[in-house]
Amino acid sequence: MEFNAVKIANTGNKGKGIRSDCFVTLELTDAGGLQIEIQSKVAVFFGDAIKKLTSSILEFFGIQNAKLLIEDTGAIDCVIMARIEAAIKMLIKTDKEYLPAMYAENIYSTTKEKNRFSRLYLPGNSPSLMLNAGIHKPNGIILDLEDAVAVDKKFEARFLVRNALRAIDFYGAERMVRINQIPKGLEDLDYIVPNNVNLILVPKCEEAEQIHTLNNRIDELKKQNNISSEIWLMPIIESAKGVMNAYQIALSASNIVAMAIGLEDYTADLGCKRTNEASESFFARSVLVNACRAAGIQPIDSVFSDIADMEALKENVLKSKALGFDGMGCIHPRQIKVIHEFFAPDITEIEKAKRIVLAFDEATAMGLGVVSLGTKMIDPPVVKRAVKTIDLAINMGKLHKDWRNEI
Repeated sequence: MEFNAVKIANTGNKGKGIRSDCFVTLELTDAGGLQIEIQSKVAVFFGDAIKKLTSSILEFFGIQNAKLLIEDTGAIDCVIMARIEAAIKMLIKTDKEYLPAMYAENIYSTTKEKNRFSRLYLPGNSPSLMLNAGIHKPNGIILDLEDAVAVDKKFEARFLVRNALRAIDFYGAERMVRINQIPKGLEDLDYIVPNNVNLILVPKCEEAEQIHTLNNRIDELKKQNNISSEIWLMPIIESAKGVMNAYQIALSASNIVAMAIGLEDYTADLGCKRTNEASESFFARSVLVNACRAAGIQPIDSVFSDIADMEALKENVLKSKALGFDGMGCIHPRQIKVIHEFFAPDITEIEKAKRIVLAFDEATAMGLGVVSLGTKMIDPPVVKRAVKTIDLAINMGKLHKDWRNEI
């Protein structure tokens, strides 16, 4: 066994307000066997099980002499596993992994055309926010390894995110991970590509070469781990340079399904203040939408940071939709309902789409080469958009799938 220079490692979180986590202190010793101490309010009920799990992890990594203290605040097994493994790998050098079983309900892939109205950001080192995130029904759940994780916590966060991908039920939400900025983010891939990720967000993307570098490493890991399912990408544009290169980035790989804009970093790059009116980001958002539409991928808007003002969020969503965006990020579950409601087709859009589709059906049945609605000619892109509106309305329960028979 090869040791690192340090002899004591700490991982996890503790303190006021911390729940569903544990704080691990691991010290390697020269003798004395395994000395394990569990401090937990539920030690009477689960102390023996935690100690048994802990012993199995230490033995798996060949550790025979150590002092281990676990200060538990209700952590589930996959969290305890992640915290202990991270501590061990701070002290010894090993490629072995102590993995939780893959949760059967999490074994699903997603499609390029999947609705992405909402994507909920969750800090990658905070298990309490992960456990029940799926019940809020966001389209996607983002386990964030970048800005939401302190620099000195990024190493251990990778183990937690890896275990969450495997063992936490996200109720069908698209499993997303925001990696760190390239090239640092390449190190994150070892932990997520083999472990059930559906989509990777690429922060601060400024040029197509970053996507090529990322995909080369993804392809290597997929081959090593015999992974056949597609792993989608969503570059995030967060600078003036990224905006000016948006179209090239959007076209840079076939597994790019969407491109998002990050307005906090973008406005900082411009040297201006971000406002609710968003006039300072109108150009960038318009460029991104047009780049995405030209490339045939989904444009995704930035998060709205005021989690208490639902009326302002509604207005922001309506403006975003009017610009051509297909969805946006959110930082609190209470934002999901508003985002879904106002990105979804409204009754006026649905009725117009129905008329267009019916006119297309009639023209097709008559063998006509053109479609008209009243005095207006309907082009194929308009018909295609109407069909998409109908499909969205059906998927969201706003229209019955047999709507033609109800007319």
